This record gives sequence, C-alpha cells and structure tokens, in this order.
Amino acid sequence: MAELAGHEITELLQAWRRGDEHALEKLTPQVYRELHRAAKTCMRAERDGHTLQPTALINELYLRLTDMQGVDWQNRAHFFALCARQMRRILTDQARARQSHKRGGGVQPISLDATPYVSVQAPPDVLAVDGALHALAKVDQRKSQVVELRFFGGLSVEETAEVLQVSPDTVVRDWKLAKAWLLRELSHEALDGG
Repeated sequence: MAELAGHEITELLQAWRRGDEHALEKLTPQVYRELHRAAKTCMRAERDGHTLQPTALINELYLRLTDMQGVDWQNRAHFFALCARQMRRILTDQARARQSHKRGGGVQPISLDATPYVSVQAPPDVLAVDGALHALAKVDQRKSQVVELRFFGGLSVEETAEVLQVSPDTVVRDWKLAKAWLLRELSHEALDGG
C-alpha cells in the first residue's frame, strides 16, 4: 500500500469528522506504523514488567479515537499531537490503576536472593513523568507541550513546530531546556524518595 501524503491524511481526517466511516478504515493503516513507533518510544520509559505492550497501547488509543469523531482535525500534525496526549493519558491511567491496588499496587514479590543486584536509582515511572510535566506546564506550557509531542507523540522537530506554530529553532531550544528541567525534577523526586 502506497503511503499517503500529509494533505491526503488531512483529507481523510476531515472526511472521518464529517461521518465517513470508511475514511477511518483508510486512515488506520496509513498512520499505524508511525503510532506504533511512538508507542514503542513511550513504552521504553516504562518499568520492566509493564503489562501494556505497544500494540495494546495503540488498540486503546484507537478505541479512544473512535469516540472523538467530532474533532476538527487541522492537519496530520494535529492528529499526531492529539494521539500523543491520549497515549500519555492511557499510560498515566494505567499507572494510577496499578498503583491503587492494595498491598503494593500489584507489584510482584521477588526474593532478594533471586535478584542479582539492586539498583539504587530506578527509572522514573510514568506518574512521576506526568507529575513533572504538569509542574513544567505551570512554569512554561509550551515546553511541556514540546515534551508531550516529541516524546509521547514521536513528532519530529518540524511537526512539533507546525503544531505549536513556532519555529523549529524554538522547538529545539524548548526541547533541550525541558529535558534539563525534567531531569532535575525527576532527580529531586528520586532523592526525596518519590
């Protein structure tokens, strides 16, 4: 199947919004590979043993998208930006559900004898990242959006610039500053015991 150009994807999105159910069927294979790549990127940051796999994340995303038929899609980048936000919400919702379970939030008990080593610094969990992004949004909304679009949505610098209506240089600068800010915030949280 030949890939569609950006404007053709925008046309399918707009047809879907108008109620053309076949448009979503045509759109799905066109955007799946890119969404799967973004989902894999999101999942790389998850802790070992995470129950949601990239394909399941995409399936959950599609379920949410089918409920969003009335969105006024501006273009391909707008679609991927909204998908990035939804993937972040799915991962955050899943992490909250996992954490809310009694007796350790569903953590699998392991014997210390079976563990070859204990890491002092665990990777940040999705709730910590989500909290840090909310804190960043209070300080600088655009930088928070850049992280969401680039990390969760897998958008390029140019696509992010298009969505946010800023220059690519601004996106690069915001991306660098936001990463440094988040690293500092997540390091503080790790030192404070989460």
